Amino acid sequence: MGGAQEEAVHARITASVYTSHVPAIGAAIDLGKTEEAYWKPLFAGYEPSRQWMRENRPDVVFLVYNDHATSFDLGVIPTFAIGTAAEFEPADEGYGPRPVPKVIGHPELASHIAQSVIQQDFDLTLVNELKVDHGLTVPMNLLFGSPEEWPVKVIPFHVNVVQYPVPSGARCFALGQAIRRAIESYDAPLKVQIWGTGGMSHQLQGPRAGLINREWDNAFLDKLIDDPAAAAAIPHIDYVREAGSEGIELVMWLIARGAMSDVGGGNKPTLKHRFYHVPASNTAVGHLILENN
Repeated sequence: MGGAQEEAVHARITASVYTSHVPAIGAAIDLGKTEEAYWKPLFAGYEPSRQWMRENRPDVVFLVYNDHATSFDLGVIPTFAIGTAAEFEPADEGYGPRPVPKVIGHPELASHIAQSVIQQDFDLTLVNELKVDHGLTVPMNLLFGSPEEWPVKVIPFHVNVVQYPVPSGARCFALGQAIRRAIESYDAPLKVQIWGTGGMSHQLQGPRAGLINREWDNAFLDKLIDDPAAAAAIPHIDYVREAGSEGIELVMWLIARGAMSDVGGGNKPTLKHRFYHVPASNTAVGHLILENN
């Protein structure tokens, strides 16, 4: 069995999506501020993406994000954790849960990915009870708007980028390749998108609070599109020095990029949309959509 026939009976990754997950974006949506002068240019930059999503809706989104001391506090911090539950409620991050729909999971695919990836020597934490914070819900709003129910199932995948030591970009890139192999071995014709979220340059504390580095951010986007192996080779110190202490979140984008077909010897993906905007609160917002070929 091979070619189109094999694709018809196995899951496949159709695209990868990359976006910042700034909490203030969620607040702007919840408080009805999206048309205000400060916010309007940002949301306008995602309108082509929402249209693309209406035309290219997947069955499942594998969403890579980091928990912000919501489900995982300093008592337990898994490096990589996969949500295997049937549903995930929005978390209370201090102001009550966001008024967004609960997230519906895909336990069967999540369990299959966990089995496959662990057998490929990546240690994952399995999470059967998980509340999802803005790291996951803000990207959902940006790509799907504010529906009464999310139109896709979601597998949450948490990465520790808060408490050092954190995983390297190279490790995340290799993990993405393992996730692609796992998804492609699932015996159901599901269309799956993999999203990498977080970043871009920002620092929330210390004398460099408010740091934004447009040049470095856009060079990272260039590498991610055309030379992902070079992006994966960027050392931690470069993220911290050039993109601020929270810029390390960008290693999560490398999981999504590592899952694209060209990394496994296939054709280069098609860039469908690129957007960059500053500031959103005190963060640089970056966004890409890459379609698999």
